[in-house]
Amino acid sequence: MLFQSQFYVLVFLPTVAVLYYAVAHSPSRRQWLLITASLIFYGWWDVRFVVLPVAQITATWLVALAHERTGKRAFLFLGVALNLVSLGTFKYLDFLVATLESLSGYVLPSPSIVLPIGISFFSFQLISYMIDRMRAVAPIYSFRPFALFVLLYPHLIAGPIVRHNELVPQFALDPRREGMWRRIGIGLIIFTVGFAKKVLLADKLATIADPLFTQAGSHSLNLGDAWSAVLAFTFQLFLDFSAYTEMAIGSALFFGIILPENFRRPYLAVSIRDFWRRWHITLSTFFRDYLYIPLGGSRSGPWRYVFATIVTMGLCGLWHGAGWTYVVWGLWHGFGLIVCHGWQQLKRPLPAVIGWAITFLFVIVGWVLFRSSSFVAASTMLASLVGIGGAGGALQGIKLLVASALVSALVPSAHEIMNGLSRPYPALAAGAAVLAVYCLLEVGQGAPVNFIYFQF
Repeated sequence: MLFQSQFYVLVFLPTVAVLYYAVAHSPSRRQWLLITASLIFYGWWDVRFVVLPVAQITATWLVALAHERTGKRAFLFLGVALNLVSLGTFKYLDFLVATLESLSGYVLPSPSIVLPIGISFFSFQLISYMIDRMRAVAPIYSFRPFALFVLLYPHLIAGPIVRHNELVPQFALDPRREGMWRRIGIGLIIFTVGFAKKVLLADKLATIADPLFTQAGSHSLNLGDAWSAVLAFTFQLFLDFSAYTEMAIGSALFFGIILPENFRRPYLAVSIRDFWRRWHITLSTFFRDYLYIPLGGSRSGPWRYVFATIVTMGLCGLWHGAGWTYVVWGLWHGFGLIVCHGWQQLKRPLPAVIGWAITFLFVIVGWVLFRSSSFVAASTMLASLVGIGGAGGALQGIKLLVASALVSALVPSAHEIMNGLSRPYPALAAGAAVLAVYCLLEVGQGAPVNFIYFQF
C-alpha cells in the first residue's frame, strides 16, 4: 500500500486511527490493532511476503529468549546470522551469481529471487537488537511489543530505521495523553508536506531523469541534457525519500508515536561529514554505532580510521543495492569523508559558500554512480557533464528544478516542523488542507508511483 494513494489517505489511515482510539484504554488491544493493520499494509502487494518478516521476528525473539534463559551468547550470534542469511539470500544471491559468472565465464543457474519490500530495513532493526543484547543494553520484551517494534507500518517499508529503545517504551503511553490534538495536527501538516513533495515534485522530476539516464546507457548526452538528468535525479531522490519519511512520521503521530529524524535539509551541507549528519540519519547512525566505531573509528589512529571508513561506506553502498555501482558510490563517499577529515585536521576551514559548492558537486557526482545502470552509463553521463557529448542543449524543466531546489533548501524537516509549531496557526492549517486536497486530486489522475527506496 502506498502512502500517497487515495485509499490510504481516505480509508486506511482514518479507519485505523478511529479503531485505535476506540481501544486506546487497553495497551494490548491497541498494539494488536497496529500489528494487524501493519500486516495488512505490508501484504497489500502480495500476502505471501508477510511470512518473511513474521518468521524473522519470531526467530529473533526466540533466540533472544533462549539466550536470556541459558546465558549462552551463541544464541545471539545465531540471531544475527539468521537475519544476515535472510538478507543475503533475498537481496544478494542473484548479484553473487552474476558476479561469479562474470569472473568464471560459466553460465550458472539463476535463482531469480523476488526481493521482499523493506527487507533491508526490518533486518537491520532485528540485527541492532541482537547486538544490543550482546552489549547488555537491551531487555527481553514480550512478543507483542517486540513484533510491533519491527512491524509498525509507517516505518516498515522504507524506514526510518528505528531501534527498540526508541520505540517500544512509547507503546505503553496512552495516545490520549496531554498534547493529543497537537500531535495529530502536526502529523497532518508533516504528512501533507511529504504528500506534496512526492506527488507534485519527485514524480514529475522522474519524467526528466529516467529517460535521460536510459539514453546515457547507449550514447552521450549534450551538456544541457546531462545536467538536466543529474539535477533532476539529485532533487528527485531527496524529495522522494524525505517525502516517505515525512508521511511515515506524520502517520505515526496519529497514534501518538514519534519516529526519529531521518533528514535535515542535506543539500545545505558544507562538508561531506555534515552531509552524512543530515542525510538518511538513522542509517548513518546505525553504521556508525554498529560497524564504524567497533572497527576503531577515529580514535585508534589514522590508518584504523581510513580502514573503518572505507569498510563502513563500502558496506553502506552495498546495503543500498546489489550492484558494484552502489559499492563504488559508497567508496566514493568514504574517500570524501577521509579527505574531509584530513582537511579538518589542518584547521583551515573553508568559507561556507565554497564548502557548500564543493560538497554539492561531490554529492552530485556520487548520484551519477548511484543512478546509473552500469559503469559505462555512469562514465558516459560524467563525460557528458563536462561537455564531451556536445556543449549544446538547455536545461529541461527549469521551473520544476528551481522549485525543487527551493523546497529542498527552505522547507523545514519533519522534526524541525514538530519542534517549531508550539501553537495552532489557522492559516497554516487551512493552507495544508487545500494542499492536501490538491494532492489527492492530482494523484487520482493515474496510478500512484512507488517510492524509490522500495527497491532497497
